Amino acid sequence: MSSLERIGLFIDGANLYASAKALGFDIDYKRLLKEFQAKGRLIRAYYYTALVDDQEYSSVRPLVDWLDYNGYSVVTKPTKEFVDSTGRRKVKGNMDIELAVNAMDMAPHLDLMVLFSGDGDFRSLVESIQRRGVRVAVVSTISTQPPMVADELRRQADEFIDLAHLIQRIGRDPGDRPQRPVDHRRGQYGPVQQPAEELRE
Repeated sequence: MSSLERIGLFIDGANLYASAKALGFDIDYKRLLKEFQAKGRLIRAYYYTALVDDQEYSSVRPLVDWLDYNGYSVVTKPTKEFVDSTGRRKVKGNMDIELAVNAMDMAPHLDLMVLFSGDGDFRSLVESIQRRGVRVAVVSTISTQPPMVADELRRQADEFIDLAHLIQRIGRDPGDRPQRPVDHRRGQYGPVQQPAEELRE
């Protein structure tokens, strides 16, 4: 990667959380940003997550607030509740369309798209972005059993980065304790632990 390369990060929050959890570590989002700022010109870092609207407190909200104030463009939408064919209540919070639309909009301004997801549904998006002359790196992991990345997505990417190889550079120090907000008016947070659960479709 050249230092003048224009880079865009597209983080599928639920997918990245599941991959990090499977590898047994927490992401330090400040370090993650610095890691890619060091590789080129970071144009935008998007983070996508669904939020449960009717809950007074969501475990994801402190992270979302922290990211908002610390260099990320956070894209959220409320989850939808439905009852499946067996009568079980389920919550759906898929952000694929939002991520795809942003990626297509940003493509003319990027040399490299870094997609933090292993979801095979993104294969056609990656192909379309590549046709516009943008290289695509996929960040997920094959170090778990089963692998967290779909084979077709990994094959389509120009570069595959195994999340396991980034643990030393973007992992949170286990000694760091999550802190409460220090300034409620501005929403500034100390180190925030990735919430205990992210919503997956």
